[in-house]
Amino acid sequence: MYQNRSNHKEAYELILEAIDVGVYRPGDRLVESDLAEQFGVSRTPIREALQRLETQSLLERDGRSLIVASLDHNQMAELYAVRSELEGLAARLAAKHATPEEVRVLREMVNADDELVDRPSDLARANRRFHEQIHLASHNRYLVQQLDLVHRTMALMVNTSLSAQGRGRIAQTEHKNIVTAIENRDEEAAYRALKEHISVAFVTRLKQDATAREQQR
Repeated sequence: MYQNRSNHKEAYELILEAIDVGVYRPGDRLVESDLAEQFGVSRTPIREALQRLETQSLLERDGRSLIVASLDHNQMAELYAVRSELEGLAARLAAKHATPEEVRVLREMVNADDELVDRPSDLARANRRFHEQIHLASHNRYLVQQLDLVHRTMALMVNTSLSAQGRGRIAQTEHKNIVTAIENRDEEAAYRALKEHISVAFVTRLKQDATAREQQR
């Protein structure tokens, strides 16, 4: 029984990671038999993993097939509204609860990421690590769980906002402001700084989408 549950969890996490890193992109069709062969597991855990991902709205139906979901304008706006509040709360709690060691790691991370400002893909991965570190520093397991789901859903967006011209350097400045507020144990400043960071990222993404629509005409 334990092994069976372990296989089911593994199948779910394998598919989720493949979506997260862009192996499967929005609109890609996921075929049960192909996934079972690719990941070397039986079809039963694959089937249950796909059902779970569909329940979480990471997959959607296209006729009888399941495809990686995509987000329309309203869904993206809803996601950013939730993300802004949850991330702001995480920063507020981190300013209150983070250990000195956790704060030092945040500072070291943001300083090291200066080397990545002209490499959007690398910076996007570093950006996720940075935000996850803040989530953990909040010391609130329920908040971490909710933010994990939000960040998984972010993988359904085709491009990173960090690919916009100049956004990497601006984001780095915003990250440093967040860390400074956490270092100073200024809960309100940390909350505001992270919410502003998410707001600017959303504006950037809206501009990217507008440009993409124009190019498709």
